[in-house]
Amino acid sequence: MARVRILTRPGCHLCDDARAVIERVCRDLGVEWEEQSIAGDPELERRYGDEIPVTFVDGETHDFWRVDEARLRKALSPKRSLFRRG
Repeated sequence: MARVRILTRPGCHLCDDARAVIERVCRDLGVEWEEQSIAGDPELERRYGDEIPVTFVDGETHDFWRVDEARLRKALSPKRSLFRRG
């Protein structure tokens, strides 16, 4: 299963911008991603039509309209331990 998922619609310039950021970050980090169009899916249109593109990380909503590259990188980075071993 892909860690990053983006919902898009054809002809959406914000989708094009978001896709470019996701492609770059996922390529750099070796993370799988997938894209799904909401076109033709009434339920996805109803839920997300005003927020396209919508980005999910590990199944949770991460961003909508724009993807912040630094925030996405942080979300995909391995979790760091809060405690140091000494």
